[in-house]
Amino acid sequence: MRTTNATHDPALRSWVTAANSAESDFPIQNLPFGVYARDAGDAGRVGVAIGDRVLDLRAVHAEGLLVGDGEIAGRHCAGTDLNALMGLGGKYWSALRAQLSALLREGSGAAHTPGLAERILVPAAGVMMRVPAAIGDYTDFYASVHHATNVGSLFRPDNPLLPNYKWVPIGYHGRASSIVPSGTAVRRPMGQTKPADAAMPTVGPTKALDYEAEIGMFVGPGSDLGDRVSIDEAESHLFGICLVNDWSARDVQTWEYQPLGPFLSKSFATTISPWVVTFDALLPFRVPPRVRPAGDPAPLPYLAATRDIATAGVELAIEVSLATREMRERGMAAIRLSRSNARDLYWTPAQLLTHHTSNGCNLRPGDLLASGTISGATRDELGSLLELTRRGATPLTLPTGERRSFLEDGDDVVMRGSCERAGAVRIGFGECAGRIRG
Repeated sequence: MRTTNATHDPALRSWVTAANSAESDFPIQNLPFGVYARDAGDAGRVGVAIGDRVLDLRAVHAEGLLVGDGEIAGRHCAGTDLNALMGLGGKYWSALRAQLSALLREGSGAAHTPGLAERILVPAAGVMMRVPAAIGDYTDFYASVHHATNVGSLFRPDNPLLPNYKWVPIGYHGRASSIVPSGTAVRRPMGQTKPADAAMPTVGPTKALDYEAEIGMFVGPGSDLGDRVSIDEAESHLFGICLVNDWSARDVQTWEYQPLGPFLSKSFATTISPWVVTFDALLPFRVPPRVRPAGDPAPLPYLAATRDIATAGVELAIEVSLATREMRERGMAAIRLSRSNARDLYWTPAQLLTHHTSNGCNLRPGDLLASGTISGATRDELGSLLELTRRGATPLTLPTGERRSFLEDGDDVVMRGSCERAGAVRIGFGECAGRIRG
């Protein structure tokens, strides 16, 4: 069971002064993990974001600054991805976090050790971020009931939500090889489409390219083939959360998804934010799960937690903004399209992981479980253009006078995530960004 501790103290400040700014995504209370490279030929190193710097964990370990379980965790940060650290488990993650917090806080010995800062810190502006884990498997769920209802109403107005939705977490197996870090350009995919009035399908670039605002949960310790992870143990198998944009070709999806579901409409690219905010860092922002309306079925026993129920959800806002090529050329700021929140998910992270293993499917460190598009009850909480424009029927009008039903070449889509509440320091996730090219 995870509990708050001294690392969450809102009074903590860091000797890395940029971390003390209210605008920083990465205060000392956050300490997210990622993999950075100094240049294109660098395979990458494990780091922790703190203000406008990256803490090099290989250098921290080499300096002898870690002890006990923290030293063991630091030793597992010597590679080019986070998988070894993710596989260790909670007591090692917590020990490393506590020791890094002590190292970086104001008044620590490290602040006064000549030359140490230069040996263990790297300016964040000078590095390239990699995908943080070697992702063996990627599963995308459909955990937002608002999104599922909105999409269903576009295709089945009289029966928008299929009868199984409130009983079983719906998901599909995604493509791990096309997961890319924030900032990677996204090529408009080719695909087979068939308009309703056409006699036969044609092949060409998608005309209905969309984004999906999601969160992704990285698996920590895995499970053995044939074993099931109980709902009360599920979160001990989760390391942390990133932002996910599961780009979608809606016209391709409409033609191909029956009878087996999404395929080429999704597999061309999925963008993730490179910093993984740990579940330890998220503790001050845990909330009860979404209240199920009267008449909804209770979760089946294997999905019904018996402890930690009041903290099964997470208060995590995701903001999506758009800037077109013309907007950038005219020096105009990006516009916000939506702001949704993971607290509104119908299924919790623990339920998603437990259901995933309920048939004996094994999970491995570094596997990624995404939530699916997160939408809320109001228009400004809709997490995709499919919903915002009603499948293109009501295009958005932008400040330039341009109109958007779906994304055009040159469009920048940027997602940002943050956790805020009274009595806690705001923490962020950095950007999950991509530009469309033809």
